[in-house]
Amino acid sequence: MRSLTGEREWLAKTMEELHRRIARVTEDLRKIQQELNCACMQAPSDPELMEALNSLSETEPIETLRVALDQMRHFLWFYAQVMSNEPEFGDKLRQSAGAKTATDESPKVESSFLDRLSRADEIVLLQHLAEAKQRKPN
Repeated sequence: MRSLTGEREWLAKTMEELHRRIARVTEDLRKIQQELNCACMQAPSDPELMEALNSLSETEPIETLRVALDQMRHFLWFYAQVMSNEPEFGDKLRQSAGAKTATDESPKVESSFLDRLSRADEIVLLQHLAEAKQRKPN
């Protein structure tokens, strides 16, 4: 068993490494966005580039990235709720961890929470789109 001091040191080192990894990933994402933006701006005037960018070999990695980022966004939202000490989210997390069955079925609490989270995202997106239609372009 680790001592309290040893565990704190381990946690501090772990979090420090995590922060470095987050910084690297964030920088990589910014570079990817810049490169994709350049390709996106050049493609409309270059039919060959447009065709190449629309090929399955080009769109599949983009879709994989989009899905991973979307999952991370959902997780980070949930993480922020739990870390902000909102008891409802912490209770749901504990319930879902205790509700796991031997058959690897997803517990109902987790499923319904994710369903509600997805619906909430859709509502926010629809509200944003409705507001955007009412705004005048710059």
